Amino acid sequence: MSPFTGSVRAAERWSHLRVVEDDGVVTVTLDRPDKLNALTFEAYADLRDLLAELSRERRARALVLAGEGRGFCSGGDVEEIIGETLSLDTAQLLDFNRMTGQVVRAVREAPFPVIAAVHGVAAGAGAVLALASDFRVADPTARFAFLFTKVGLSGGDMGAAYLLPRVVGLGHATRILMLGEPVRAPEAERIGLISTLTDEGGARQAAAELARRLADGPALAHAQTKALLTAELDMGLSASVEMDAATQALLMNSEDYAEFHASFTEKRPPKWQGR
Repeated sequence: MSPFTGSVRAAERWSHLRVVEDDGVVTVTLDRPDKLNALTFEAYADLRDLLAELSRERRARALVLAGEGRGFCSGGDVEEIIGETLSLDTAQLLDFNRMTGQVVRAVREAPFPVIAAVHGVAAGAGAVLALASDFRVADPTARFAFLFTKVGLSGGDMGAAYLLPRVVGLGHATRILMLGEPVRAPEAERIGLISTLTDEGGARQAAAELARRLADGPALAHAQTKALLTAELDMGLSASVEMDAATQALLMNSEDYAEFHASFTEKRPPKWQGR
């Protein structure tokens, strides 16, 4: 995302999320524990706008997405979203569904790693938010449920039909999206849906430690690696290796690349600047 803005100013407070920033690590907590952190129209919009702002401001080097209470996120609020959508016309429904997709695009296009810390249920939109993240750190209570067909909708919601086959393969993705049955932690780890499985109750801490490790590392290299992973999903080999070559040529002109050589020569840890 471009760092250039017009008249838009940074938000001073996020009403529908709990946001904490600590030296390049941003922790975003879905904070409706009484509703299993079910998303509302406003929560979707805040996530979209927060990710865009952090991407423009370049003040985040890693982001942790977590849920308060008994689970990660139970998806869209049944009363505040599903009930409300029954009274919307087609144009309004298209606007809403485009907005949810914009959240997923913002996660994938953010120039920093996004780590989902998953415990308990990650259902519906919650499962897709975890799926869109670069890392899914989960404990044994985690279960992922892509429930869209259970409510009479397509399993390919918010980019799930694009992302899930690329993470777990077409066969697993077909079963998971078609049947809508929960994928519990042991299977999720086996098929690659979980990046790191922790002890019970340990996902949040492990995600924070990973975020700090990433934030203290070469942010520009991480941003470009993420960008290539996303862009090259739909490329042939020739286009991919050409994009890799152009990216490496640019990074070889970076301060971080020169700093690695200096630190290696001087036998000291590198001081990454993200430039």
